Amino acid sequence: MQDIRVQEKELKSLVKRKLTEAGLNEVDAGIVSDVLVHADLRGVRSHGVIRTEHYVTRLGAGSLNKNPTFDFNKVRSGAGLLDADDGMGHSACLEAMNRACELAKESGIAMVGVYNGSHCGALSYFMMQAISKGMIGIGVTHTDKCVAPFGGSKAFFGTNPIAFGFPTRKYDPVILDMATSNTAFGKILHAKEQNTSIPDDWGIDEDGHPTTDPHKVAALTPFGAHKGYGIALVIDVLTGVLMGAEYGPHITAMYGDYNKPRKLASTMIAIDPETYAGFDHFIDKMDAMVDDLHAQPPAPGFERVLVPGEIEWQNERYNREHGVPVLESLYQYLKSD
Repeated sequence: MQDIRVQEKELKSLVKRKLTEAGLNEVDAGIVSDVLVHADLRGVRSHGVIRTEHYVTRLGAGSLNKNPTFDFNKVRSGAGLLDADDGMGHSACLEAMNRACELAKESGIAMVGVYNGSHCGALSYFMMQAISKGMIGIGVTHTDKCVAPFGGSKAFFGTNPIAFGFPTRKYDPVILDMATSNTAFGKILHAKEQNTSIPDDWGIDEDGHPTTDPHKVAALTPFGAHKGYGIALVIDVLTGVLMGAEYGPHITAMYGDYNKPRKLASTMIAIDPETYAGFDHFIDKMDAMVDDLHAQPPAPGFERVLVPGEIEWQNERYNREHGVPVLESLYQYLKSD
């Protein structure tokens, strides 16, 4: 399938229109379109506008609240809970990170948990929100079973991503946003759309054997074997278990059960560097670290040592200038009535 390039403004407008036509309120539709196009701009197409049709399906089935009322409760200094009312996870996590940043100004560090939520898109978006307020951002979320535990042959945990965002002075912010599986499930979906093969360490078939056919993937594999499996477990604890939601195999499936709210949990954390060594000291040290890493001799086959998020920033600048790559079939869907 062929890609075409679409300007950022047009792509956001198309996504927003599709969501509002499905009944989602204007504000949330704008936030969701911003988060999805953010992912595509950065080259993370698995979390981009390809997700629009799924949200439209859930809005139509009634499992996503088209006009939610978020209920925030500051439970202690530096701690809060946000009931997302089965609304869009993108809006809920944005609200949670904003609240965490406000609380962190008072307490130095703050954590806001989201419950009764849904899929929230790329966590890097919320890290940027924290960075824009002079904060360090940390975010985790969970999803339904699609990753086999280390040593297992069947799916148990979700891809359970984790993200960190660090402000800098002269460089682009350092952002690490990663799934705890070897790849995001959205990349399997993207391979299916393009009818391309996948690396043999991304997933296993129904019998637990590695496969290069995205259509045969029954479960993803954790990154780093037992290490990724352990971190996936921790993330389900810090989201589902801690926030009173579910974990792993007990979470409503993303694909299927479209009429059932997913009741996902997410956790957003903000840290004020001013509380510790001071903001200016922090960002100067971050720049020094990036300088030192760039100065490291590259290994054979590499041009230079990069920091987390650097490739994505390069993608974002290029795609802003030349247009966002989108599958032509997806573009036609977004334009359709």
